[in-house]
Amino acid sequence: MLSPNFSENFVMIMTAALFLIGVVSLAAGIIVMFRKVMGNEIRDLAEQTTKLAQKGIAEDVSGLVGNASSLVNNLNSLVRSAAGVGLVLTIIGFVLMGASYYLVLQIL
Repeated sequence: MLSPNFSENFVMIMTAALFLIGVVSLAAGIIVMFRKVMGNEIRDLAEQTTKLAQKGIAEDVSGLVGNASSLVNNLNSLVRSAAGVGLVLTIIGFVLMGASYYLVLQIL
């Protein structure tokens, strides 16, 4: 037969695992937001696209301007989706850590 102490230990181990998963999720969310949103590659690509669009306007090339505009819009959606993934991971991390804290309070 299992002792009452065993069930408390099991819940504490599960709570610690929940907290650890929350910390990992929080760290992953922060890393994703900084790497994707603040990435130099996306910023450089946006700058080059803007220069390309300006050159197309100056030389009166309408197709080039349309494609450059489409590329800028796609870059903006890429940045927003990366920020969204990072934000969701961060929120999940906070929720998991909060749930583990609540479980610890219930045990003590």
